[in-house]
Amino acid sequence: MFISDVLQEKGRRVVSVRDTETVQDAVAKLAEHRIGAVIVEDQWMRHAGIFSERDFVNAVAQQGAKVLTYPVSKLMSAPVVTCRPEDKIETAMGAMTLAKIRHLPVVENGHLIGIVSIGDLVKYRLDEKALEANVLLDLARLHA
Repeated sequence: MFISDVLQEKGRRVVSVRDTETVQDAVAKLAEHRIGAVIVEDQWMRHAGIFSERDFVNAVAQQGAKVLTYPVSKLMSAPVVTCRPEDKIETAMGAMTLAKIRHLPVVENGHLIGIVSIGDLVKYRLDEKALEANVLLDLARLHA
């Protein structure tokens, strides 16, 4: 299975913030959309980084609540690890594990077309395994 299959099921919606917005604005978007990361765009609307719950928690632990007033560009993770829609789910999961990240933007021809989380990929794999198990169970019942 491929990343494009996951995007087809979950959708291609990407929530983003400008690199000049405050961390407080970015955190508000995370809460509003109930997501774990937002894409950070530069003045040319290109993805310049990613800002996640982990970035926020680490910054608050080190510097306190004053980080809420910082521009999100100061705390974002960059460069961004990405994948392509034709990548296999296992490849993306491996990249996420190696980079110790939980969100992976999907880029096609230089354009951001979606984002997948480790949760999205695990859910897709579990659903796939459940379907396989049901098919095998049905086959076993037919031959019994």
